[in-house]
Amino acid sequence: MKKLIVANWKMNPASLKEAKGIFNEIKKVASKLKNVETVICPPFVYLSAISYQLSAIKLGAQDVFWENPATGGGAYTGEISLKMLKNFGARYVIIGHSERRENLQETDEMVNKKVKSALKGGFRVIFCIGEKKRDDESYLYFIRDEILNDLKDINRKLLKNLIIAYEPIWAIGKTGKAADSPENVFQMGIFIRKTIMHVAGEKLSRNIPILYGGSVDSKNCAGFFKEGNMQGLLIGGKSLIPKEFNKILKIANKA
Repeated sequence: MKKLIVANWKMNPASLKEAKGIFNEIKKVASKLKNVETVICPPFVYLSAISYQLSAIKLGAQDVFWENPATGGGAYTGEISLKMLKNFGARYVIIGHSERRENLQETDEMVNKKVKSALKGGFRVIFCIGEKKRDDESYLYFIRDEILNDLKDINRKLLKNLIIAYEPIWAIGKTGKAADSPENVFQMGIFIRKTIMHVAGEKLSRNIPILYGGSVDSKNCAGFFKEGNMQGLLIGGKSLIPKEFNKILKIANKA
């Protein structure tokens, strides 16, 4: 199975010129790697420009609205539909990122609607989960509840297109080194997979990719593949630095 490396550009960069420049530098390396699936998730306004340059790189969106009328439109100011994303060539979508949960008060119910709609629409969903703090073992219940609530009443067959991104909120945005260890991430991967069995069944749950995100860089990423047993990474800030992101891609290709 190829390693899945997802770049979440968030609300960056500031100009289309910069976005094209970053993308082109990444494409030079990503197009040569056989063991990595590279997904770029830019701001919506750059989807059109980047979609015309796609080659070995896949395109993803950072969010989507849950209503999916046949017209692809609707009276939902500021939102974007699955049909619009599909027209731009996007086939992946990030849902439930901690920043949207925290800053925009996105609830489990809203995440559930989005995941369900996107999976029905044929998208590969990068479903984000992660605890705010790890003071005691209560964080395991937090993760369990996120998974069970956000995947509630979703047809099991649709979960074949689910990807889980584990991003402990307290680890995001750290500098120097990741705030979590590969050993801890390995244990969390086991816990997540066991929890997923309740909604996806044993066979399917074994094949759902689990990604790690949380201050990952070229110096620590190898450990999350080897000791952490992660199937990929969800990368924020470092994905905007082509030289650094390309190093991560090359390491993933050899993992």
